[in-house]
Amino acid sequence: MKKITTFIFALLITLNIAAQNDKKNYQIRTVAFYNLENLFDTINNTAKNDEASPMMEIKGNRSKVYWDKLDKLGRVLSEIGSKKSHNSPVLIGVVEIENDTVLKDLVKGKFLKKKRYKIVHYESPDKRGIDVGLLYQDRYFKPIHTEKFELLIYNTEGERVYTRDQLLVTGLLDGEKIHVIVNHWPSKRGGTRSIPFREKAAALNLKIINTIRATEPNAKIITMGDFNDDPIETGFKKIMRTKMKKKNVKQAGDIYNPFEDMFRRGLNTAGYRDNLHLFDQILITKPLLTTSKDFSSYKMLNAGIYNPKYMINKKGRYKGYPFRSWSWGSYTGGYSDHFPVYMYLIREKK
Repeated sequence: MKKITTFIFALLITLNIAAQNDKKNYQIRTVAFYNLENLFDTINNTAKNDEASPMMEIKGNRSKVYWDKLDKLGRVLSEIGSKKSHNSPVLIGVVEIENDTVLKDLVKGKFLKKKRYKIVHYESPDKRGIDVGLLYQDRYFKPIHTEKFELLIYNTEGERVYTRDQLLVTGLLDGEKIHVIVNHWPSKRGGTRSIPFREKAAALNLKIINTIRATEPNAKIITMGDFNDDPIETGFKKIMRTKMKKKNVKQAGDIYNPFEDMFRRGLNTAGYRDNLHLFDQILITKPLLTTSKDFSSYKMLNAGIYNPKYMINKKGRYKGYPFRSWSWGSYTGGYSDHFPVYMYLIREKK
């Protein structure tokens, strides 16, 4: 009996050492996306339609509401991926932001200020005055090129519909070249009439990807965003030709969408017209996907939706929906009407 006990004890020590060595041999970085739900400042900008924003509808202490919302968003962002990567995300795509001011205030908040986030942001021509942006931890990611791509769409009367640009940021993640595209595709307002708008957005996204690949065939590209479409809609399946299964991702330009399988299993990130949807997604090109054990460069480990209990409505008509910030012109004390999504990238330590 004593020999058996000694053997088990020695085996446990060996397994523990092996586990420790495994942690030492690999590094994990989190990439995330979050729709910040109408993150507007408290100042009226006469050049924008920000009077229609929920923030400007607040009759009481707007400043108190503003900083409370920033703290809540900062808490969420600080937690995403932290259990596995022991850090907040090194890259965070964000949408529904009014300007770079709100992003600067966000990264200076108590939950994020020690992370040294920097910002990539351009003003979009969006009618609501909202933009897209990218936050990055500059100790790990170094931008080498940033560019915005204007989405030109028109209604049936031939009038332009002003919407968000698509943001491309190319940089070095721990010395490795990565391309990130941040999207906020046109909304579903208008029903089926809005479908061509999102198909145009998909075509623009694919054009950006193909332009990158024209000079860099094995480019590692991440495209993320609030697509206002579920993973099975035409923009993804007919235009971008995204793949749900890894085995179907065969060429360098093929696009893998891990969120399509999540959608098939009934998972969601947002509610729209009394239905739950998976609008928020992160997609990758084949060079970031591996079916082998080769992690000499960054590859996708897995992806997920970040929705701890405190971010979910507990009761009522919207039970199970994200606990949002705004409702009928009032501040609810929630977080966002979307859940954030994330992806782990893993490679052997250099």
